[in-house]
Amino acid sequence: MRAPAGGGTLSPEDSRQPMSQVPLTRVSVYRRTVGASIDLVWENVHDWEHLPWLHRSSFRHIEFLESGPWGWRAKIGLQPETAGEILLELVREESEDRYVSRTLEGPGAGTEIWTRLAADGADRTRVEVEFHVPGVAPDHAEAVGAAFVALYTRLWDEDESMMVRRTAELARRPPGEGAASAAARDLGRLSELRTRLPLVVAHRGRRFRIVDLDGELVVHAAWCPHWQGPLDACEVHAGRIRCPWHGYEFDLRSGRSSDGRGLRLAPAPRLELDEAADTARLVG
Repeated sequence: MRAPAGGGTLSPEDSRQPMSQVPLTRVSVYRRTVGASIDLVWENVHDWEHLPWLHRSSFRHIEFLESGPWGWRAKIGLQPETAGEILLELVREESEDRYVSRTLEGPGAGTEIWTRLAADGADRTRVEVEFHVPGVAPDHAEAVGAAFVALYTRLWDEDESMMVRRTAELARRPPGEGAASAAARDLGRLSELRTRLPLVVAHRGRRFRIVDLDGELVVHAAWCPHWQGPLDACEVHAGRIRCPWHGYEFDLRSGRSSDGRGLRLAPAPRLELDEAADTARLVG
């Protein structure tokens, strides 16, 4: 099945066209409630880019092919490397608050995973996932279903963690807002500060991290400008950090993108150090 040429959403009838003549067996159903709004969950569904980063234990890489309001299609490398690569298509049935993920090629070709979403208040979403697998013998269905449930429990755990963190970051007061934004923050004795690095501190309503780069103390925003991803625990390599959600990479000294994707870290406050007085503070 191909996406409609005009990029519109497929109808339920179109999206149910069989991929092969092999009968599908519903091997299991997985249900849970996640602590995120349904709009945020749908945003996550359409976000193919996070798969090999947030879900690095399950996916090795992704090669994006096409997308639209109907969903997206990509080649995805599975973990471990010996597991191979699949061609995956995700199609949204907007009228039914449901989407289907189909494996078009590779291991498990013909598998269909149906997911229904329903709002459960402003910041909670009910999720129901059905796993339909071709060519499964009845006596193997339970084991196959258990494997799918284990995988999707981990994937939704990781997705929920990202969505909850994203919600919290979006709710924080923007840097520079209000008169308090120019206030300085005393960081105590410089000699003691150096022993605590890397250190995350709150300032201007947001979080920043102080790191030691070859003896130079550098302050950087602790959130990614792409989706507010967490940069507060990222390892530093050659003066750069990489967001664990989508792999965006930044130079810490300049804040500029170091992977060619054009984003830049939010401006950080200035770090004022007085070696003689043994003091440190954030300003601005």
